[in-house]
Amino acid sequence: MEPVGITLVKKELTVDHLVLILDLLGTFVFALSGAMAAVRRRLDLFGVLVLSFAAATFGGITRDLLIGAVPPAAINDWRYLAVSLLAGIITFFRHPTVNRLATRVLIFDAAGLGLFAVAGTHKALSYGLNPVMAALFGMVTGIGGGVARDVLLTEIPVVLRAELYALAALAGATVVVCGAALQFPSALVSVVGAAFCFGLRYMAIRNSWKLPVAGGLEEPTEETQGTRDAKK
Repeated sequence: MEPVGITLVKKELTVDHLVLILDLLGTFVFALSGAMAAVRRRLDLFGVLVLSFAAATFGGITRDLLIGAVPPAAINDWRYLAVSLLAGIITFFRHPTVNRLATRVLIFDAAGLGLFAVAGTHKALSYGLNPVMAALFGMVTGIGGGVARDVLLTEIPVVLRAELYALAALAGATVVVCGAALQFPSALVSVVGAAFCFGLRYMAIRNSWKLPVAGGLEEPTEETQGTRDAKK
């Protein structure tokens, strides 16, 4: 029978490796999402690489800074930069192929959302956060890259206007928290959590499921907005 200390070390290493794998996978697919958005907006190669890195790492950097894991893994580990730049270069030179693999950038975004939500929750739990905060940090990890991408492209972030974006990330993170509390295998919980997040987001895209918005106000059109600006 192994000593308790060795068992705990092995468990910690297993969780760390799982978080790293999920983080790198999420980095790649979010980098594809950011790079495709940049290509669609006709940015040059440098702009595509900047968008791919920002979309791929901003959520993880925010998570690490808030839980005290400094320097953030995305800055301290060269693999994050390499993976995001690789995805950006592939997308820049082969964007028709990338676009055919996923006819909408939102598919890559949904995949990255699930992977990052799960990885962020695992890392938050490993740093001793309580289950509620761990789930919230998982959500932050998932939505941060998309927010950075949209802000750099001067768009309203998807998380503030799209179909069940943050809620899907929170749902996936909650699966991880519940699975950890029930002591289910980390790998199984991660797969189920990421798949649940992706499935919920994908179904929301397909069926236009949205949270309610405040009623009673008309959305300004370009014509009405121009009239208001003229009155000013």
